[in-house]
Amino acid sequence: MAISYRTILVGTDGSATSFRAVDRAARLAADTGATLLLACAYHPMSERERQNAADRLGDLAYKVQGSTPADDALRAARDRAIAAGVHDVDEVAVQGDPVDVLTKVAKEHSADLLVVGNRGLGSLTGRILGSVPASLSHRSPCDILIVHTTDGR
Repeated sequence: MAISYRTILVGTDGSATSFRAVDRAARLAADTGATLLLACAYHPMSERERQNAADRLGDLAYKVQGSTPADDALRAARDRAIAAGVHDVDEVAVQGDPVDVLTKVAKEHSADLLVVGNRGLGSLTGRILGSVPASLSHRSPCDILIVHTTDGR
């Protein structure tokens, strides 16, 4: 029996390593004609972080551009997906932790495949809390593809 993916979900945070996972998911979606769903989990900026950004970028930087870091990450991921030949691309930014957000989005959108990069937290925090790919491998409601993203391939 052949497996056919209709909806492929990929998580991105705008990092170079997450874009490697986006590229792999995009190639799969282009090859199979699947819908590619780009997801970005985010936490709102604190007032202090907002002020630091305003000091660096000017008070109206985000208001003028109408953008947030999550929107920027999704826009860049969309551009990569379209360049890879994907015709059906959707985006969603959801407040929360990556594992919770990706699990929720996969369920809500009936994703057949969830794609994430293997880069996790290499610090003590990562060893205590666990990495995003490891946690998703236990909680994902669908197949999961963990893309090797840490060696530049």
